Amino acid sequence: MAEIFTPFLTAFILAYALRPVCLWLEGHKLPRAAAAAIAMILGLGVVFLILSLFITLLKTEIPLIKAQFPEWIQNTQAWLEPKLSEFNVHVDWSTLKSSATEKITTHLNDNSDALMTSTLETVLMSGSSVITGFVNAVLTLFVMFYLLIDWDHFFQLLKKIVPLRAQDTVHHLIKHADGLLSQYLRGMLMVISIMSVFYSTGLSIIGIKGAVALGVFTALMIVIPYIGITVGFTLAILAALLQFGPEGAIIGVLVLYGLGQFIEGFFLTPRLVGERIGLHPVAVLFALLLFGNLFGFFGVLLALPISAVGLVLLQYGWSRYTQSPWYQK
Repeated sequence: MAEIFTPFLTAFILAYALRPVCLWLEGHKLPRAAAAAIAMILGLGVVFLILSLFITLLKTEIPLIKAQFPEWIQNTQAWLEPKLSEFNVHVDWSTLKSSATEKITTHLNDNSDALMTSTLETVLMSGSSVITGFVNAVLTLFVMFYLLIDWDHFFQLLKKIVPLRAQDTVHHLIKHADGLLSQYLRGMLMVISIMSVFYSTGLSIIGIKGAVALGVFTALMIVIPYIGITVGFTLAILAALLQFGPEGAIIGVLVLYGLGQFIEGFFLTPRLVGERIGLHPVAVLFALLLFGNLFGFFGVLLALPISAVGLVLLQYGWSRYTQSPWYQK
């Protein structure tokens, strides 16, 4: 069922995110179909930009690992050998250096070759998977286009399904959830924009190669609670180690990301996004695992906003339950 619903859920969320752009274009006298098409092109451009940033990071980091790994071992030897000598422990560093360098280089080459080989095998031998992915992509774009065009009509049809006695309640809940999600999306866009400039500028001052790509990627990962910033921070530490070794640059990265987390957590997010949605950290991690398992990486991105909607429904259900005669008597 997840495979069936994923394209429709993806189309609905993307249409919801792009609808303000579509309405803005319509307000400038563009036909609705043209506004929807332009909004979709802009949305796809953002997706491809994110993918290109990730590819840029890989192109920057992997050659640096190959080039800097021998120097890593040499720096480790200079730091660790005196301490081992105190315990009469001696290591054949030349053999370790040559062996480890050879294995690391071979491993990276093998993995890149395996990636290309598996991609070609997928294209040549797994035609059904390729066709399924292509069909899902086309279906997602098709549904998203018609949702952007017929958004109001679609919800009018849904409203007719709801019993008359429940329409006011459902309308109230939808408005509440829509306000929460709108605030979340607008606020996150502003936070990501500010933190992209902050991290990119800071990493450039430190001297990290690919600072802009790494800074923007780190800011984008903010949308994945706890895990996202950990990934960005780990990549920044790795880049600093590869370029400068365990010296001052590491401290600079630690200060930069610590200050970034302080600014984002105590100033930007409370003011621009509002207070956290109200989920316990354990519930957030559970939502990430659940939606990631159901809908893949896209599900991870949607875990928090979908959980926010679920929290609205849960709070309403709990209030009705506690006010019911069955509960009170």
